[in-house]
Amino acid sequence: MDNFKVFCEKYGGAIIGLLVGIILAILLVCTDLYKFIIGIALIAACVYVGNYIQRNKESVKEKTKNFIDKL
Repeated sequence: MDNFKVFCEKYGGAIIGLLVGIILAILLVCTDLYKFIIGIALIAACVYVGNYIQRNKESVKEKTKNFIDKL
């Protein structure tokens, strides 16, 4: 019994995370909520890339030019 208690103390967070993850995965697949989350993630990624390009124009131009020259 002590071994199980030590196991639960050591890996309790991982076990709870696993159960929550399984429940969320089932909810996402059953309700098609994953499409919404993918859309939000895509928008956030595009905002990040756009901001990066705006702040580092010269660096991005040089990297793009070097990439095209390699092709």
